[in-house]
Amino acid sequence: MLNRLFAVLILLVLGPLMIMVSLLIWVFSGWPVFFCQDRVGYRGKIFRIIKFRTMHRNAETIKERLGPLNEADGPVFKIRNDPRYTGIGRFLSHSGLDELPQIINVIRGEMEFVGPRPLPVEEAYEICDKYRKRRESVRPGIVSPWLFEGYHNLSFEEWMKSDVRYVDNKSKTGDCRLFFMGTLKLLKLIVGEMLIY
Repeated sequence: MLNRLFAVLILLVLGPLMIMVSLLIWVFSGWPVFFCQDRVGYRGKIFRIIKFRTMHRNAETIKERLGPLNEADGPVFKIRNDPRYTGIGRFLSHSGLDELPQIINVIRGEMEFVGPRPLPVEEAYEICDKYRKRRESVRPGIVSPWLFEGYHNLSFEEWMKSDVRYVDNKSKTGDCRLFFMGTLKLLKLIVGEMLIY
């Protein structure tokens, strides 16, 4: 309940920023402004995650052609300089601003501010049970512990182990610390990306 109330407060505070981001996406990339995708959450329940759209509308079609360029191991897809990003989308993704609409998922009770990142259905179902069941024993989060462990350089196995360590040691104090660190990292990324652009 506290997570939801806090999320409503943050949504009210960040509402003007989110409206501005929405307008920027509409002006430079057109509709839709949001990207919604089925993800696997708490106890295996499937929900629709909400993010600002950062890629071209035909990104999923392009993904099929980019399969051989996948730089990630395991069942996930990741390319460091992904050509599917729009101009404004690359800035939003690199700065972390694309994650802001997930506050709505927190209000709905589908996510929390801190927790393992929810994976797309097809990727989640390919994870071995020893990781999948542990990850799904808590609600997924916007801020994940692997964000502070060099997530771009982590192997899939290291990522899963990081999530399991978080689940095994989850505490309110730890979540507050990670949320505070995540907020600082977001501000740092936004400033850094603004200087680049």
